[in-house]
Parts: sequence; C-alpha cells; structure tokens
Amino acid sequence: QVQLAESGGGLVQSGGSLRLSCAASERTFTSYTMGWFRQAPGKEREFVAAIRWIGGSTDYADSGKGRFTISRDNAEKTVFLQMNSLKPEDTAVYYCAATRSILKRTRTNEYDYWGQGTQVTVSS
Repeated sequence: QVQLAESGGGLVQSGGSLRLSCAASERTFTSYTMGWFRQAPGKEREFVAAIRWIGGSTDYADSGKGRFTISRDNAEKTVFLQMNSLKPEDTAVYYCAATRSILKRTRTNEYDYWGQGTQVTVSS
C-alpha cells in the first residue's frame, strides 16, 4: 500500500508560482510512475502531469505545458510540481497519484494510489 501526502498548496496572485510536493511512503518509490491531477469545483478530476519511473520521461496536459514542471527525487521519495505563471483557472485541489505502469498514463482510473490533495487558489 502506497501512502501519498501532498503539501505546498496555498493562495497566490495571478502570475505567481507555487511548488507542490508529494511524499511517498513506499520504499519502492522508484518503481512507480507518479502523476499530478487537479479538480476544480463542479468539474471532473483532470490530468496535469506525470513522470515515469523508467527513464524519467514526462507528460503534460496542454493546460500546463511551458508553465508546469514535474520532477522527482527518488532518494527522498518525493515528486514535485513547479507551477509558474499561475492563472485563476489553475485554481483547484491538486492530487498526487501513483501507478506501476511504465506507459503514458493520463486517466484517473489508470492510477492505483492517491493522496488527499492540496488546495491551490489563484486570485486575479
């Protein structure tokens, strides 16, 4: 069982930056592809970014390309999401997720483990 704990959310003005962190409990963290999703009020949870455990390749939703960067520190069992040039439409609860898959995974049902989420609010 993998336990995930997000942190780093908060209130930021439009154009600002935040860095989200997700700490994993699993000692085999290096064998998991890690993803970030977000869910705004009244909307479905959507894919933001992922980093695969083989090769470290990354995938991004169009909404975050050029503004968001996902990275991981395997020694610390932590995955990060650096978010720059934030917009009000980025306001959502951000969730960290994990899957054993080595393929590109962008759907919520493709991930096996989830964190509790961290709120990101971008004011205009």
